[in-house]
Amino acid sequence: MDYSRRRFLLTLAALPPAAAGLSACNASAGTTDAAPAASDSAGAGGEAGAFPVTLPHKFGETVIEQAPTRIVTVGLKEQDDLFALGLVPVGATKWFDLGDSDVVGPWAQDALAGQPAPKTLDATDGIPFEEIAALQPDLVLALYSGLTQEQYDKLSQIAKVVAQPGDHIDYGIPWDEQATTVGRAVGQPAKMAQKVAATKKVLTDAAAAHPEFRGKTSLVVTPYEGLYVYGAEDPRVRLMTDLGFVVPDELEELLPKGSAFGGNVSAERAEVLDVDALVCFAEKGKQQDQIETNLFEQLDVHTEARTIWLRTTDRANNPFSFLTVLSLPYLLESFVPRVVAAVDGDPATSTDQAA
Repeated sequence: MDYSRRRFLLTLAALPPAAAGLSACNASAGTTDAAPAASDSAGAGGEAGAFPVTLPHKFGETVIEQAPTRIVTVGLKEQDDLFALGLVPVGATKWFDLGDSDVVGPWAQDALAGQPAPKTLDATDGIPFEEIAALQPDLVLALYSGLTQEQYDKLSQIAKVVAQPGDHIDYGIPWDEQATTVGRAVGQPAKMAQKVAATKKVLTDAAAAHPEFRGKTSLVVTPYEGLYVYGAEDPRVRLMTDLGFVVPDELEELLPKGSAFGGNVSAERAEVLDVDALVCFAEKGKQQDQIETNLFEQLDVHTEARTIWLRTTDRANNPFSFLTVLSLPYLLESFVPRVVAAVDGDPATSTDQAA
């Protein structure tokens, strides 16, 4: 899958297709000035014995000798991990609007603690190498990304780079592994371990509180060139499995080989969507109509109201595509009740966002 198509599918869940060009502006002041001075101390200090640290990734390994002080994030969501540690990068890349900010979701506002937001990097035409160089970073984080070797080499001429791991698909690093890697990169592995453990407890508590999820089938889908079904290694699908759901066996048979991120299924095979809980990114109208075909409307997933429709206005929409140590608790609070409604066997129970 080419870079632009995969990026579109990553962000389609959070914005209408017309906005998929990913235009960006400065999140803090609407200017292109250097990032706030407060960010210059981003990685100051570090825990005892934290450095030097060697971080393996898809293109080799990166050795960090001391705490970085000017960090830029080019992946989708690494800034959240920094915010969780009380750190602010000098620049972060906008992939889609996160509410009132380009790069700071509402779930991260408290962690930002009133510090100025990082400068928003414009990724409309790909990685903005010149903008990144102008920020004079000493570390670039690209963990939830699809960096190519060429892009990695070019960024490495600017600063040390920690790219996506080689043992996961591109854009497939689990949220906890991403957070752990960021914690090691900035010299705060123990503090990050505490943050990860706290978030995992929220997730495991949610799963334990709802044993009715266990073993039930779930899929995540969006209308794109027919039906696009996200694969088992997509983080959103992983979230559903963490809650106790399983991916239907027949999905692997339908998708092309090497489609762990996901793939297209023809509308004529809509029966694959007949699961116990279907999460669907689609706006009302033409997008929803692409899924609600005559065949789909005959399936139990429709007649028994097992579909959770995520709209761009939903509280759960952005965090479901932005799974981090900070966003997960925020997401689960509103999302889990909708999943409960999907599997309770009562078509009258609404799976819509609570008023």
